[in-house]
Amino acid sequence: MSSGTKRALADIIRRPLITEKGTRLLEENKYLFEVTPGANKIQIAQAIEELFSVKVTKVNTFNPPARQRRVGKYLGTRSSYKRAIVTLQEGDSITLFPEV
Repeated sequence: MSSGTKRALADIIRRPLITEKGTRLLEENKYLFEVTPGANKIQIAQAIEELFSVKVTKVNTFNPPARQRRVGKYLGTRSSYKRAIVTLQEGDSITLFPEV
């Protein structure tokens, strides 16, 4: 795979999300990621498989609503984003925290 294509796949996955729900999902071999809003499920699966060398069996995506934030008297909104729950094949795993 060319380096340009690999870079494009790396841009789809912004970061893993470490939340209460995300840590509960780890027990079911599911991982939670923040992805670019324009990415579809096929692109997300390809990016995860290429970056982490695992087999993806299922991808669920959702767009949480943008929240309003107040700074003093000014009211604004946080930028919206897209989340993806990625289910891996049995036996595969992603190391989110390397051994220290």
